[in-house]
Amino acid sequence: MLAYANQRLALGTHGGMLHIIDLSGQHIKSFTAHSASVSDISIDTTGDFIATASIDGQVVVHSLSGAEAPSFNLKRPVRTVSLEPNFAKSSSRSLISGGMAGNLILHEKGWLGYKETILHSGEGPVWQVRWRNNLIAWANDIGVKIYDTQSQTRITFIDRPPDSPRADLFKCTLHWQDDSTLLIGWADQIKVARIRTRPRKSPSTSNIPLIVEITAVFQLDCMVSGIVPHPLSQPASPVPMDAIMKSNGSGSVRSTSSAPLALTAFLVLAYTPPDMSLLTGNEATSDRAEQARKQAERPELRIISRAGEELAADALGITNYERWNCNDYVLVDIDAGPIKGPAAGVAMERYYVVLSPKDLVVVKPRDWRDHVAWLVERKRYEEALEEIERRSGEADASGEQDVVDAVQIGHKYIEYLISEDDFVKAARLCPKVCGQDTKRWEDWIFVFAQKHQLQAIIPYIPTESPTLGPLVYEIVLTYFLAHDRQALLQTIKTWPKGIYDIAAVIVAVQSELERAPSSSSMKPTGPDTVILMECLAELYTLNRQPGKALPYFLRLRRPNVFDLIKENNLFTDVQDQALLLVEFDRELREKRKEVGQEIDTEPVSAITLLVDHIHSIPIGRVVQQLQSRPFYLYLYLDALFHKDPHLTSPYADTQVELYAEYAPKRLIDFLRASNYYNLEKAYNVCNDRDLVPEMVFLLGRMGNNKKALNLIIERLGDVNRAIDFAKEQHDDDLWEDLLRYSETRPAFIRGLLENVGAEIDPIRLIRRIKNGLEIPGLKGALIKILHDFNLQVSLLEGCQTILNGDCADLVFKLHKNQTSGFFLSAKTPCPLCNKPISQPPDGIVLLFLCRHVVHAHCVEHGDDLPHQPDPTLIGLGIGGQPGLSGKIAFTAILRAKIRQGCPVCHKKGEGERA
Repeated sequence: MLAYANQRLALGTHGGMLHIIDLSGQHIKSFTAHSASVSDISIDTTGDFIATASIDGQVVVHSLSGAEAPSFNLKRPVRTVSLEPNFAKSSSRSLISGGMAGNLILHEKGWLGYKETILHSGEGPVWQVRWRNNLIAWANDIGVKIYDTQSQTRITFIDRPPDSPRADLFKCTLHWQDDSTLLIGWADQIKVARIRTRPRKSPSTSNIPLIVEITAVFQLDCMVSGIVPHPLSQPASPVPMDAIMKSNGSGSVRSTSSAPLALTAFLVLAYTPPDMSLLTGNEATSDRAEQARKQAERPELRIISRAGEELAADALGITNYERWNCNDYVLVDIDAGPIKGPAAGVAMERYYVVLSPKDLVVVKPRDWRDHVAWLVERKRYEEALEEIERRSGEADASGEQDVVDAVQIGHKYIEYLISEDDFVKAARLCPKVCGQDTKRWEDWIFVFAQKHQLQAIIPYIPTESPTLGPLVYEIVLTYFLAHDRQALLQTIKTWPKGIYDIAAVIVAVQSELERAPSSSSMKPTGPDTVILMECLAELYTLNRQPGKALPYFLRLRRPNVFDLIKENNLFTDVQDQALLLVEFDRELREKRKEVGQEIDTEPVSAITLLVDHIHSIPIGRVVQQLQSRPFYLYLYLDALFHKDPHLTSPYADTQVELYAEYAPKRLIDFLRASNYYNLEKAYNVCNDRDLVPEMVFLLGRMGNNKKALNLIIERLGDVNRAIDFAKEQHDDDLWEDLLRYSETRPAFIRGLLENVGAEIDPIRLIRRIKNGLEIPGLKGALIKILHDFNLQVSLLEGCQTILNGDCADLVFKLHKNQTSGFFLSAKTPCPLCNKPISQPPDGIVLLFLCRHVVHAHCVEHGDDLPHQPDPTLIGLGIGGQPGLSGKIAFTAILRAKIRQGCPVCHKKGEGERA
């Protein structure tokens, strides 16, 4: 026998032993309860008191925590026992038992011990009794009765059909689903009894406070070895299975009409009898074949809905099941405790235990994990993974530990897909299966590589969280290098730089570039060559080698070259790439000009870069590279000359040729600003190109003024330029030549007359004019000469008047300053030593007309000045002349000694000169 309460199981054996175990199977305690088989067990809700009944006629109550163990000897085999609810807390410690004697006995504890009360007798053996609150239900050969302990009355009788199989062979199972619902499973029938309070306005005159209704009766195709309620997660189907309607002897109606759907069904332990003679009553047959014991079939657990539909059936693997009969099995429901549920928050973990003579089978309802296992067995991996993913959120919310290994299922699914050659789908599954496990990622990537299907998994390979080994990423880049170079470039740009060996990839790409056609030219032509160069440029940049990336950027004509050079200070690296830089910059400017963008004037950006960094990019190196492109050389030298004319001194002759070729108008400015070119070579260059103004300038520098003047007169015919040239040279002979050349040229005579100035006397020119020579505009020229002469005379007279007035004002001011007095005290400081002029008292003080007063010893050579004569000695006729004449004489001596005048004014004058 088997019973459960408060996380404990009680097992009664055929030998009369009672074993207590917990739900994990650990042994708690054992009792030697009886001398014969234990027929029934009842456990108090606390799990501390266990009552056992045996066919040895004994009923014993065992305590796990105390020594109390009352026993009752009923003299006849006892089939069933039940403790009252809350037995441990009850003062009466009541229990009820019944057996083969046919008596239902209530045992109650009193002052003098237990007393026994027979509640019912005379209707055959009592097969089972169950006590719930104040209701006691028991079964005998006649049927099932329910007793109300509160009113001490029997409230109903549920009869047993007359054609039912033997009660001793097919036991009756009573199970209280709740305080008002009793499940009855007997032989091949299930009945559901509902107990409710009798209505107050009921016309019945009965004093029974409760009434019982049979709400459902189900006829089965098997025998019921046990029945318990089973909660459903979804409502059952409303289609009835085999509902019947019968009436009992008193005329009460039992129906199985379509009841409203409930949240519970029935879990039935089904036993199919092998010997049908037990059902037909043909037990006394003389046929030995029929008398032979038949082997029983495997017992089943069936879930039957409230509507009578069989929802599920599972056969149990019981040891020696073919030897056991219906009464050998027991079904117990287990409420293992509260667990967190996904919906309501808290739910009860419910499962079941099936007992056979040799086995104790734990039966748990199938859940989504079983469904997943079922799907995996049928290789429906995708559905299994979807179910796991759908349930994972619920498991996280409930705190339930997921025992399903989704990763293992995912691995099996990937293996299955690869075996079916569905590599794309297998690759798409890898992120979910591999997650953060680098080892799994690498293993699967190598599998795809071995199958030559690397392109399928590449889009899903992670570069961070997790980061795989460098070898994996290098394999991917090598694959792209061989099959898809555009993808290689995009991958290099998007992947983080630290996840693979950049140097190794550079070597591989460089080797591929060397084999590519047109790779050695300065400007790539093939598309593959362009992509490979872009890859190398990106790789060198990632590897912090911008100097090595620069040549590729230049060859690829990338607009960011100049920014790259400046940001990374690559001026030393471009000293051999000057021509490439300038050509590239010119191309960029042409493209911008074509699309209508405004561009800066010369010099171009490349030239500016080369000129601004001559210490890193030597001038000679740049000139050597630009020799083949004279125009670029002209731009470079011109920019360099504007920065510092001395920088281009070694290349002055070259510059003359370049200016004459590309900027003739600017050649004269260069000739005037530079002193480093060869005059003869420069003259020859200008002569070859017939650059007359430049030739005139060079002839002037060479000292051949006459030839220069002749060029101006003969080639240019510009009298103004001839006059300017003569003025610049300050050579009277040159003026004479100009006058001689002009004697026969009226235009020159007129020009000279109009522009003549202080350099030449107009009378000198007029006298050289031959009689009869017609000079257009001569009158105007003469009038202009006279007008200019009168203007000069007026200016001279005005300046003289102003000068005279200023002199008179200054003379008056000087006289006033020298003759007027000024305030002087003993504390007035000396301007030279800043000491009062009264110190020392016997010293000489010099007063100048500029009003500066200084000590005599502060002036230059002041120590050599004579001392002032003593007035007393002068009165005696010693040391000088008395009176004013003596003072004047002494002053004259001092003035002769001080030659520079006032030392203060002299010092100021020296400062102004400095």
